Amino acid sequence: MRRNKSGIKKIVRDGYARIARQGTSCCPHHSCCGGADAQSISKSVGYTQKDMRTVPDGANLGLGCGNPVALASLKKGDVVLDLGSGAGFDAFLAVKKTGKTGRVIGVDMTPQMVEKAKENARKGKYANVEFRLGEIEALPVEDESVDVIISNCVINLSPDKRVVFKEAFRVLKPGGRLMVSDLVLIRNLPEAIQKSVEAYVGCLAGAIKKDVYLRHIKAAGFSRVNIIQENTYPLEAMSNDVTVQAIRKKTNIRQKDLKNVEQAVASIKVSAVKGN
Repeated sequence: MRRNKSGIKKIVRDGYARIARQGTSCCPHHSCCGGADAQSISKSVGYTQKDMRTVPDGANLGLGCGNPVALASLKKGDVVLDLGSGAGFDAFLAVKKTGKTGRVIGVDMTPQMVEKAKENARKGKYANVEFRLGEIEALPVEDESVDVIISNCVINLSPDKRVVFKEAFRVLKPGGRLMVSDLVLIRNLPEAIQKSVEAYVGCLAGAIKKDVYLRHIKAAGFSRVNIIQENTYPLEAMSNDVTVQAIRKKTNIRQKDLKNVEQAVASIKVSAVKGN
């Protein structure tokens, strides 16, 4: 049975609320906790030890599938918007690059994540970072007010990615840049995973085909849409929230199908520009 958009959002919001309370990206069901720690996962998708040492404890939950900040070419004075900012990991890394004259805005739809990010900002004494509660399909951000948008493995969770990219285009200044890390499909997932609640929270079931993803960015008005990096996304990287273990327990999915998941999913870093 297909879930409606509000149902998908509730699944994601509830799952990430649990993650915020637990302080780990372990899957929402306590019985399946385990797997790799947040630092190991973050290192595997492109973060350095220095990145992880320079943010407040509790900011890195190991939820990303890439490091968009590393490729975003942020400058002093930039206004940066982080879509789905979680506990603030990428926002805190970004603000180190934008300096005292810059500003970073994080938007997340989960109240517990926003509170956790605000607490982390207080702990780290960040004066030019703010976190707003809101949905990435209806950003609480003014038109043409942002220089750079980053996002890390969040847009794939949205049931309406087309609208997300239209909103991103709206809030960017002319000449503004988009740099996102995300999961896309090279081929279809097994049906059991498409229907899994854990797969939605683990970023799998919401992923769409790569060509469709890029088409949504272009349809929003962006130009110079390029894939900067593309890598396979191994099951080991997915296991930080033990999505795969939970799916196996609930669906009795075969090992062959799990291997098909690994071959079906790619992690991409995409850049685009508002303007020519």
